[in-house]
Amino acid sequence: METPWGALPIADAHIHFFSHRFYSELAEQKKISLEALESLLGWQLTGTDAEALASAWIQQLDWHGVQRAAMIASIPGDHESVMAAVRRFPQRLYGYMMVNPKSPHAAAQAEQALSSGHMHALCFFPAMHCYSIQDDRVSTLLDIVAANRPRVAFVHCGVLSVGVRKKLGLASPFDMRFSNPIDLHAVALRYPQIRFIVPHFGAGYFREALMLCDLCPNVYLDTSSSNSWTRYEEAHLDLRTVFRRALDVAGPNRLLFGTDSSYFPRGWNAQIFEAQSKALYEIGVGEEIARLICHDNLVQLFS
Repeated sequence: METPWGALPIADAHIHFFSHRFYSELAEQKKISLEALESLLGWQLTGTDAEALASAWIQQLDWHGVQRAAMIASIPGDHESVMAAVRRFPQRLYGYMMVNPKSPHAAAQAEQALSSGHMHALCFFPAMHCYSIQDDRVSTLLDIVAANRPRVAFVHCGVLSVGVRKKLGLASPFDMRFSNPIDLHAVALRYPQIRFIVPHFGAGYFREALMLCDLCPNVYLDTSSSNSWTRYEEAHLDLRTVFRRALDVAGPNRLLFGTDSSYFPRGWNAQIFEAQSKALYEIGVGEEIARLICHDNLVQLFS
């Protein structure tokens, strides 16, 4: 892909895999048909074939020159859709499985998925599912992560807003008591062999996310989304300041570029890459560090 530094390989650490099952659950909650859901959203809903959706994403990645991407199963229990995508394109896609530790089936499903070789990380959304990351049921799942390479866990912290639910007028009964990255501190120390990814720079808990990174060398930040959380800061932050501070504390080897892309027909959100690469270039980041953030760090995480 052409960038301010010239041609640069890109790997996206954060794409949501909105599968047929994902849309079916939304339609059921809204009590409408899939056809009505598609009309209401104004999006192109995918068919029943996860491999076809994977192919659509590969076309998008090819069009934009993106070499690798992490695909997130966006509801618990939808890991098989992402696994099918990874099986179809193992050299291009990494699989992330959303888990709810409160589910009685979570551990068995995680064990099966991670041991298959087609799932690479577990995703925890404590505020969404109303639990503490320090819960013993989380420890059970992290024990499984620790026993299965590549030993990666994704933990969403900070503000959590699911755009498609808001668009449909569906309630989001989340609990932000469980959103602070500081809660992850003792957990990350207990599992030094696991690499923990905190998306969106902590999504409003930037200071706390930096503290966590400073104390725990196994914590990474992903840069995904528009990072609109910056408007909550007393002194409004821009992306240049965010990147400068993150590089100062976490260093260039623990930042993972991501877009938070999700639906069609928009596909891969190139505007996120353009804004972030521009900010990095403007603070004087050279090609070598840009390549680490935009590609190499994610690939090395799963090597």
